[in-house]
Amino acid sequence: MIRESSVDYEFDGRALEAFAARPDHDEVVPVVLIAHMWAGRVPFVDDVARRIAQMGYVGFALDLYGKGVIAKDKEECEKRMQPFMKDRALLQNSLLRAQKVALSMSGVDPVRCAAIGYCFGGLCVQDLARVSDRLLGAVSFHGLLTLPANIAWPENSARMLILHGHDDPLVADGEEAALKKQMSEADVDWQFMSFGNTVHAFTNPVANDPEFGTVYSARADRRSWGYLRQFLEEIFADS
Repeated sequence: MIRESSVDYEFDGRALEAFAARPDHDEVVPVVLIAHMWAGRVPFVDDVARRIAQMGYVGFALDLYGKGVIAKDKEECEKRMQPFMKDRALLQNSLLRAQKVALSMSGVDPVRCAAIGYCFGGLCVQDLARVSDRLLGAVSFHGLLTLPANIAWPENSARMLILHGHDDPLVADGEEAALKKQMSEADVDWQFMSFGNTVHAFTNPVANDPEFGTVYSARADRRSWGYLRQFLEEIFADS
Protein backbone atom coordinates (compact mmCIF):
# COMPACT_ATOMS: atom_id res chain seq x y z
CA MET A 1 0.00 0.00 0.00
CA ILE A 2 1.08 3.56 -0.68
CA ARG A 3 -0.14 7.00 0.33
CA GLU A 4 -0.77 9.62 -2.33
CA SER A 5 -1.13 13.39 -2.06
CA SER A 6 -0.99 16.60 -4.08
CA VAL A 7 1.55 19.20 -2.99
CA ASP A 8 0.82 22.83 -3.82
CA TYR A 9 3.71 25.28 -3.98
CA GLU A 10 4.81 28.40 -5.84
CA PHE A 11 7.76 29.62 -7.85
CA ASP A 12 8.24 32.91 -9.70
CA GLY A 13 4.61 33.86 -9.09
CA ARG A 14 3.29 30.63 -10.62
CA ALA A 15 1.05 28.20 -8.73
CA LEU A 16 2.46 24.68 -9.08
CA GLU A 17 1.18 21.26 -8.09
CA ALA A 18 3.39 18.24 -7.47
CA PHE A 19 2.25 14.68 -6.86
CA ALA A 20 3.73 12.66 -4.00
CA ALA A 21 3.54 8.94 -3.29
CA ARG A 22 5.11 7.22 -0.30
CA PRO A 23 5.05 3.87 1.51
CA ASP A 24 2.15 3.43 3.92
CA HIS A 25 4.14 3.82 7.12
CA ASP A 26 5.63 6.66 9.16
CA GLU A 27 9.33 5.81 8.86
CA VAL A 28 11.72 8.42 7.46
CA VAL A 29 12.79 7.40 3.93
CA PRO A 30 14.75 8.86 0.99
CA VAL A 31 13.00 10.98 -1.63
CA VAL A 32 13.26 10.71 -5.41
CA LEU A 33 12.26 13.76 -7.45
CA ILE A 34 10.73 13.02 -10.87
CA ALA A 35 11.01 15.64 -13.63
CA HIS A 36 8.41 15.49 -16.37
CA MET A 37 8.59 15.46 -20.16
CA TRP A 38 7.95 18.51 -22.33
CA ALA A 39 4.17 18.01 -22.10
CA GLY A 40 4.07 18.69 -18.36
CA ARG A 41 3.18 16.63 -15.28
CA VAL A 42 1.27 13.94 -17.15
CA PRO A 43 -0.09 10.72 -15.56
CA PHE A 44 3.04 8.86 -16.69
CA VAL A 45 5.24 10.64 -14.12
CA ASP A 46 2.64 10.20 -11.37
CA ASP A 47 2.76 6.47 -12.09
CA VAL A 48 6.55 6.59 -11.83
CA ALA A 49 6.16 8.21 -8.39
CA ARG A 50 3.95 5.28 -7.37
CA ARG A 51 6.56 2.79 -8.59
CA ILE A 52 9.21 4.66 -6.59
CA ALA A 53 7.00 4.42 -3.50
CA GLN A 54 6.73 0.67 -4.04
CA MET A 55 10.53 0.55 -3.79
CA GLY A 56 10.29 2.07 -0.31
CA TYR A 57 11.05 5.71 -1.12
CA VAL A 58 8.99 8.88 -1.50
CA GLY A 59 8.29 9.66 -5.16
CA PHE A 60 7.82 13.38 -5.82
CA ALA A 61 6.62 14.26 -9.34
CA LEU A 62 7.46 17.94 -9.61
CA ASP A 63 5.73 20.59 -11.71
CA LEU A 64 7.44 23.20 -13.89
CA TYR A 65 4.58 24.59 -15.96
CA GLY A 66 1.75 25.33 -13.51
CA LYS A 67 -1.12 23.63 -11.74
CA GLY A 68 -3.13 21.63 -14.25
CA VAL A 69 -1.09 22.80 -17.26
CA ILE A 70 -0.63 19.97 -19.76
CA ALA A 71 0.43 20.66 -23.37
CA LYS A 72 -1.91 19.13 -25.94
CA ASP A 73 0.33 18.82 -29.02
CA LYS A 74 3.95 19.14 -30.13
CA GLU A 75 3.62 22.86 -30.84
CA GLU A 76 2.33 23.60 -27.35
CA CYS A 77 4.96 21.30 -25.80
CA GLU A 78 7.67 23.28 -27.55
CA LYS A 79 6.10 26.55 -26.43
CA ARG A 80 6.01 25.44 -22.79
CA MET A 81 9.54 24.04 -22.77
CA GLN A 82 11.42 26.77 -24.65
CA PRO A 83 11.48 29.45 -21.90
CA PHE A 84 13.37 27.00 -19.69
CA MET A 85 15.71 25.93 -22.49
CA LYS A 86 16.53 29.56 -23.26
CA ASP A 87 16.98 30.53 -19.60
CA ARG A 88 18.67 27.64 -17.85
CA ALA A 89 19.09 29.67 -14.64
CA LEU A 90 15.29 29.94 -14.50
CA LEU A 91 15.05 26.17 -14.95
CA GLN A 92 17.69 25.48 -12.32
CA ASN A 93 16.06 27.75 -9.75
CA SER A 94 12.66 26.19 -10.39
CA LEU A 95 14.16 22.74 -9.81
CA LEU A 96 15.86 23.88 -6.62
CA ARG A 97 12.51 25.20 -5.39
CA ALA A 98 10.87 21.82 -6.06
CA GLN A 99 13.69 20.04 -4.26
CA LYS A 100 13.32 22.31 -1.24
CA VAL A 101 9.59 21.56 -1.08
CA ALA A 102 10.20 17.81 -1.36
CA LEU A 103 12.87 17.80 1.34
CA SER A 104 10.57 19.70 3.71
CA MET A 105 7.88 17.02 3.58
CA SER A 106 7.12 15.00 6.68
CA GLY A 107 8.78 11.58 6.63
CA VAL A 108 11.47 12.56 4.10
CA ASP A 109 15.13 12.00 4.94
CA PRO A 110 16.71 15.45 4.36
CA VAL A 111 20.10 14.03 3.40
CA ARG A 112 19.05 11.25 1.01
CA CYS A 113 17.67 12.77 -2.16
CA ALA A 114 17.89 11.65 -5.78
CA ALA A 115 16.28 12.87 -8.99
CA ILE A 116 15.16 11.16 -12.18
CA GLY A 117 13.75 12.66 -15.35
CA TYR A 118 12.34 11.77 -18.74
CA CYS A 119 13.09 13.49 -22.07
CA PHE A 120 13.07 17.22 -21.16
CA GLY A 121 13.03 16.02 -17.56
CA GLY A 122 16.26 14.14 -18.19
CA LEU A 123 17.91 17.43 -19.03
CA CYS A 124 16.29 18.93 -15.92
CA VAL A 125 17.93 16.47 -13.54
CA GLN A 126 21.29 17.02 -15.22
CA ASP A 127 20.88 20.72 -14.46
CA LEU A 128 19.78 20.03 -10.88
CA ALA A 129 22.93 17.96 -10.39
CA ARG A 130 24.97 20.96 -11.48
CA VAL A 131 23.44 23.39 -8.97
CA SER A 132 22.24 21.39 -5.94
CA ASP A 133 24.44 20.50 -3.00
CA ARG A 134 21.67 18.27 -1.58
CA LEU A 135 21.45 15.73 -4.38
CA LEU A 136 23.17 12.35 -4.10
CA GLY A 137 22.47 11.14 -7.62
CA ALA A 138 20.47 11.74 -10.78
CA VAL A 139 19.18 9.50 -13.56
CA SER A 140 18.31 10.76 -17.04
CA PHE A 141 15.98 8.58 -19.12
CA HIS A 142 16.29 9.42 -22.84
CA GLY A 143 17.08 12.98 -21.79
CA LEU A 144 18.07 15.92 -23.91
CA LEU A 145 21.83 16.48 -23.55
CA THR A 146 22.21 20.17 -24.42
CA LEU A 147 24.75 21.78 -22.08
CA PRO A 148 23.73 24.99 -20.28
CA ALA A 149 25.68 28.14 -21.07
CA ASN A 150 25.41 29.58 -17.57
CA ILE A 151 27.27 26.96 -15.54
CA ALA A 152 29.84 24.20 -15.92
CA TRP A 153 29.68 20.94 -14.00
CA PRO A 154 31.11 21.49 -10.51
CA GLU A 155 33.38 19.03 -8.76
CA ASN A 156 32.09 16.91 -5.88
CA SER A 157 28.59 16.82 -7.35
CA ALA A 158 25.94 14.12 -7.59
CA ARG A 159 26.56 10.74 -9.17
CA MET A 160 25.06 10.45 -12.65
CA LEU A 161 23.40 7.70 -14.65
CA ILE A 162 22.49 8.58 -18.24
CA LEU A 163 20.18 6.07 -19.97
CA HIS A 164 20.18 6.87 -23.67
CA GLY A 165 18.82 5.52 -26.92
CA HIS A 166 21.78 5.14 -29.29
CA ASP A 167 19.67 6.24 -32.27
CA ASP A 168 17.90 9.13 -30.53
CA PRO A 169 17.40 11.80 -33.24
CA LEU A 170 16.60 14.52 -30.69
CA VAL A 171 20.20 14.59 -29.46
CA ALA A 172 22.40 16.65 -31.78
CA ASP A 173 25.77 15.47 -33.04
CA GLY A 174 28.49 16.18 -30.51
CA GLU A 175 26.21 16.64 -27.50
CA GLU A 176 26.89 13.20 -26.04
CA ALA A 177 30.66 13.68 -26.30
CA ALA A 178 30.44 17.20 -24.84
CA LEU A 179 28.45 15.99 -21.85
CA LYS A 180 30.85 13.14 -21.13
CA LYS A 181 33.81 15.50 -21.44
CA GLN A 182 32.29 18.02 -19.02
CA MET A 183 31.46 15.36 -16.43
CA SER A 184 34.90 13.78 -16.73
CA GLU A 185 36.68 17.10 -16.34
CA ALA A 186 34.69 17.70 -13.13
CA ASP A 187 35.58 14.20 -11.87
CA VAL A 188 31.90 13.24 -11.67
CA ASP A 189 31.10 9.61 -10.86
CA TRP A 190 29.12 8.97 -14.06
CA GLN A 191 27.76 6.08 -16.10
CA PHE A 192 26.38 6.33 -19.63
CA MET A 193 24.24 3.40 -20.81
CA SER A 194 23.45 3.43 -24.52
CA PHE A 195 20.74 1.08 -25.83
CA GLY A 196 21.23 -0.10 -29.40
CA ASN A 197 18.45 0.12 -32.00
CA THR A 198 16.60 2.48 -29.64
CA VAL A 199 15.33 6.02 -30.18
CA HIS A 200 13.73 8.68 -27.97
CA ALA A 201 10.98 8.08 -25.36
CA PHE A 202 11.78 4.37 -25.10
CA THR A 203 10.14 4.11 -21.63
CA ASN A 204 6.78 5.51 -22.72
CA PRO A 205 4.33 2.78 -23.81
CA VAL A 206 2.26 5.22 -25.89
CA ALA A 207 5.26 6.55 -27.86
CA ASN A 208 4.78 5.44 -31.47
CA ASP A 209 5.97 8.15 -33.85
CA PRO A 210 8.92 6.77 -35.84
CA GLU A 211 9.02 9.82 -38.09
CA PHE A 212 9.52 12.12 -35.11
CA GLY A 213 11.85 9.65 -33.41
CA THR A 214 9.80 8.57 -30.39
CA VAL A 215 9.16 4.82 -30.13
CA TYR A 216 8.58 2.63 -27.07
CA SER A 217 10.98 -0.26 -26.46
CA ALA A 218 9.83 -2.83 -23.89
CA ARG A 219 13.35 -4.25 -23.71
CA ALA A 220 15.07 -0.89 -23.10
CA ASP A 221 12.30 0.11 -20.68
CA ARG A 222 12.79 -3.04 -18.61
CA ARG A 223 16.57 -2.82 -18.61
CA SER A 224 16.67 0.88 -17.78
CA TRP A 225 14.38 0.40 -14.78
CA GLY A 226 16.69 -2.31 -13.52
CA TYR A 227 19.64 0.06 -13.79
CA LEU A 228 17.65 2.69 -11.88
CA ARG A 229 16.85 0.32 -9.01
CA GLN A 230 20.50 -0.66 -8.65
CA PHE A 231 21.64 2.96 -8.80
CA LEU A 232 19.23 4.14 -6.09
CA GLU A 233 20.08 1.25 -3.81
CA GLU A 234 23.78 2.09 -4.14
CA ILE A 235 23.63 5.82 -3.55
CA PHE A 236 21.24 5.57 -0.59
CA ALA A 237 23.22 2.73 1.01
CA ASP A 238 26.44 4.76 0.73
CA SER A 239 24.98 7.93 2.28
